[in-house]
Amino acid sequence: MSKTFNIAVFHGDGIGPEIMAPTLDLLRAFGHDFAFHDCPAGATSYLDCGSDLPRTSLDTARNADAILLSALGDPAVRYPDGTEMTPQIDIRIALDLYAGIRPVRVVPGMKTPLNIPEGRVIDFVLVRESTEGLFHTQGKGTVTEDYAEETLRLTRRTTTKVCDYTFRLAQDRKAAGHMGRVTSVDKANVFRAFAFWRDIFDEVAKEYPDLTADHAYVDAMALWFVLKPWDWDVMVTENMFGDILSDLGAGLMGGLGMAPSADIGDDHAVFQPCHGSAPDIAGQGIANPFAMILSAGMMLDWLGRRHDQPQMIEDASRVQTAVDACLAAGETTGDLGGTLDTRGAAAAVIARL
Repeated sequence: MSKTFNIAVFHGDGIGPEIMAPTLDLLRAFGHDFAFHDCPAGATSYLDCGSDLPRTSLDTARNADAILLSALGDPAVRYPDGTEMTPQIDIRIALDLYAGIRPVRVVPGMKTPLNIPEGRVIDFVLVRESTEGLFHTQGKGTVTEDYAEETLRLTRRTTTKVCDYTFRLAQDRKAAGHMGRVTSVDKANVFRAFAFWRDIFDEVAKEYPDLTADHAYVDAMALWFVLKPWDWDVMVTENMFGDILSDLGAGLMGGLGMAPSADIGDDHAVFQPCHGSAPDIAGQGIANPFAMILSAGMMLDWLGRRHDQPQMIEDASRVQTAVDACLAAGETTGDLGGTLDTRGAAAAVIARL
């Protein structure tokens, strides 16, 4: 008897519902036994019921097989202290989703700002520790008239887990033909905390003698993202560094509309586009759905590997191939130079499937 996969669905704010709807259509088209459960959250939920992450929504996510999340939040809707609401971060912490996966691939049809030499391929993954680092005191930092202070925190437990996940990911990629290189991105020349991080990374690296392990400072890596992005395979870094570098990686692909992501823990995983809710273009039908669709593809791959479902893994690959084909053919939204609206771009992907 086939398993029913319960998927918690956060439709989101702004353009969120516009890119989620066709993504669910695409997932239904595969014929897997998915049961989608709507989860209110974000700015709209806050205005409706006073909570940006209702307990019922978090409980649904906790009990789901996977979580599909669109863009949440609206800069115009804030807490009384003036800070923006970030329920997506609250979900990461509540479910211990320590490994943020940010793939960067440049394929024909993308509006990359780079001049890529012939024969060079940009295809790397940034793994961002997603629950600690400089986000540790999120909303709880000290602010006085004379100074403001936030605390960076790294624990041995979480740093070990995210480094181990990164090496395992590099092993899987090496089996698929990638170089098998893992790079720790840190600032160990200045901060003792990152010397601590680097020591743990080196300890974990000893367990993977078949892979190459090395280090880079984050400022140098930002430079190398632009000058030689084809040299990298898998990188692991602290939360804030990963937040910044992942947007730089999205820029290499032509923008956040092409940037999918996953936040993965031992028992749960969230799949979402890297971009925000873009309230300035909400309701216009022009939002790029590709990052949301590619995030759903990452969900298929994760579910397939976790539950031994080879067809799901194959379907994940098909999603990537279909999006690549749409890019090459110019079947895109306006941000990538095409003429299609949100629904039309998603329909083009489904047609190629």
